[in-house]
Amino acid sequence: MAEIVTPTPYRFFRDRLGDFTGFGAVLVAVAAAASLGGLFMPGAWYRTLEKPVWNPPDWIFGPVWSFLYLSMVVAGGLLWLARNDQNRPVRLSLVLFGIQILLNALWTPLFFGLHWMGIAALEITVLAATLVGCCLVFWKVNRVASILFWPYLLWVSFATTLNVALFVLNR
Repeated sequence: MAEIVTPTPYRFFRDRLGDFTGFGAVLVAVAAAASLGGLFMPGAWYRTLEKPVWNPPDWIFGPVWSFLYLSMVVAGGLLWLARNDQNRPVRLSLVLFGIQILLNALWTPLFFGLHWMGIAALEITVLAATLVGCCLVFWKVNRVASILFWPYLLWVSFATTLNVALFVLNR
């Protein structure tokens, strides 16, 4: 008769150390991007810009980005858990995840820090295109991860349109 082995807490954590490490790396990357965004607040410069009538109120950005960053962490964790699946484009999904988080972090200093609205518009367009790629590739790895990125893609698409409108109105 086969012996039943009960995992000890040590074995449980040892066997899942890679999972915890990956989740930790995703959490740190997303938190770093979010924190960098917090260093460059809209401030007086943004308040003086001419804005389109459909510009959202300032209070909406905090809750939206909190939800989106949480979604990124969960999606990134799900992609990391699939890292050993050789039949899916997991490596590409993780590379795309890294690229999008870098692009996400870069936009805020460009727009709010340096006030380079034109460059920021180009950069956020690249981010939106990258998010389309993320959604498509993630779908092949983990559909929940892909679905978690859909609101992010929609928001960034809206933000791209807003960025371009602000650039045009304030040249």
